[in-house]
Formats: sequence, C-alpha cells, structure tokens
Amino acid sequence: MTRTEDASLRTVVVAVAVNLLVAVAKGVAAVLTGSAALLAETTHSIADTANEVLLYVGVRHGAKSADDRHPLGYGQARYFWSLLAAVGIFVIGGLLAIADGVQSLRHPEPLTDVGVGVAVLVVSAGLEGLSWRTAHRQLRAEANARHLDLGEYVAVSSDPTPTTVFLEDSAALVGLALALVAVVLHVVTGSAVWDGAASLLIGLLLIVVALVLMRRNLALLIDEAAPAEIRERLRQGVAAEPWVAEVTDLTAVYVGPRQLLVLAHVVPVAGADLVGGVGRLRRRLLSLPAVAAVEITPVERTS
Repeated sequence: MTRTEDASLRTVVVAVAVNLLVAVAKGVAAVLTGSAALLAETTHSIADTANEVLLYVGVRHGAKSADDRHPLGYGQARYFWSLLAAVGIFVIGGLLAIADGVQSLRHPEPLTDVGVGVAVLVVSAGLEGLSWRTAHRQLRAEANARHLDLGEYVAVSSDPTPTTVFLEDSAALVGLALALVAVVLHVVTGSAVWDGAASLLIGLLLIVVALVLMRRNLALLIDEAAPAEIRERLRQGVAAEPWVAEVTDLTAVYVGPRQLLVLAHVVPVAGADLVGGVGRLRRRLLSLPAVAAVEITPVERTS
C-alpha cells in the first residue's frame, strides 16, 4: 500500500470511529429531548458511519495488485464504493432527514432535557472537527503538491476517499450548527417550527453533498482524462525523446486514484531504433509515480 493509500485509510478509520461515537451520542440526545433536528443529525451520523465503512472497503479492495483478470489493477473499485457511499448519503441521510422534518412540522412536540441536547451537539462538533481536520490535512498536503488551492484540488482529485470524508464532515458541522440554532430558537420562542425547519435544511444540505459526490465518482468511473496540465507535461516528456519527431496524439485517463493509463501516438525520426526507443520511453514513463500503464504506438506522418 502506497503512502497516499495509507493516508486515505487513516482518514477513513478516524472518520468511522468518530461518526460511530457521535451517532450514539446524538441518538441518546434525540430520544431524551424529542428534537427532530437531533433525530435528523442522528440519521446523518448513522449514514456517515455506514458510508465510511464502504470507503474503507473501497480503499482495501482498490489496493489489490494487478492480476490476469484485472491487468490495470483494482483502483477503480474505489470509485464504485465511493459512489455507493454517495447514494447512502442521499437516501439514508438526506431523504430521511427531510421526512423527519416534515413529520415534526405536521406533529410538533415540545423539547425536554435541552441541556443534554446542547451538550451533545457541542461535543459532537468537537469530534466531527477532529475527523474534518484529518481529511483536510490530507487534502491540503495533496493540493500543495499539485500547486492548487483546496477547492480546485477537490474538484479534480482522483482519490474519492478524503474528498468524501471532507465533504461529509463539512456538512456534519453545518448540520450541527443548524441543530443547535433550532434547539435554542425552540426554547426561546416555544415554537417547534424551527426544529422541523432545521431538519429540512439538514436533509437538503446532505442531498447537495451527495449529488456533488455522485457526479464526481461517475466521471471517474467512465475513465476521466487527467487535467490538461498533466497531459501537456506528459506530451512534452514524450516529445523530448530524440527519436520522436512528433506526438500526434496523447491520452491519459484515470484507472484508479493517481493511476494513469497513458496512450501515445508518435511519429518516429527516420531510421530511428524503434524497439530500443519505445522500450526506454515506456520505462521512463512508468517510473513516474502517477503512471500505471503505457502504450506507445509509432505512426506515419499524415500530410
């Protein structure tokens, strides 16, 4: 397992442990207070825990070595399991939170043991912050290595695990703030509308996060190309070979997190040693950490 895979595994293990503790605490508080917002947050944390177990399975499965059935490795398994996690956020987190909010608005109930609820929300925020910080640290380090800001890197990252944990935890922190505001407003005004409204907002927030993650994982599952600047660097590296007269086409697609399949069509210099040249170029490209497989095809110049 590579260093980045180790970092992703550590991120998801921290997230599973944190969300399991938070789900139990929120569940107890939801029962004691009768808060729909806390119930929505409990559902949210249960969904996050289950989803991060799926991410863990994806990291372990995606780290398997290539074999005869999968000569390019199992990296794309990460995208499949992450897509399932996104669907889980949508269904278990988003839709159920909205259902809880509607139920609370239709049949409002008074809050009890408010102090317990507030204490659980504050402690949960601290625990979620720990998980968020772990994912943020990994993403920030990877973004700095690519000379991108965090937002740009999240949009193009080929590793769905820290991105999913980061967005889930960001949504969780916002959801906890909404739940806390709802509890306070419920106590101050005596109206359960705030509680139900917060539950609806939490559900909508989770649906937005789920749709963003689904879209990203779907793009990666259908062999998304590497960013233009990476393809250009690869093209320049191939064109720099003394036996290459022209690079007519170069494709680089993700077959796993930070794993590229590079396909290049090149026009060779007349009289060049193609066997030796192609062999040296393949070895050089394969020595790059992000390149998993290379195919170099000499072609004739087209007029």
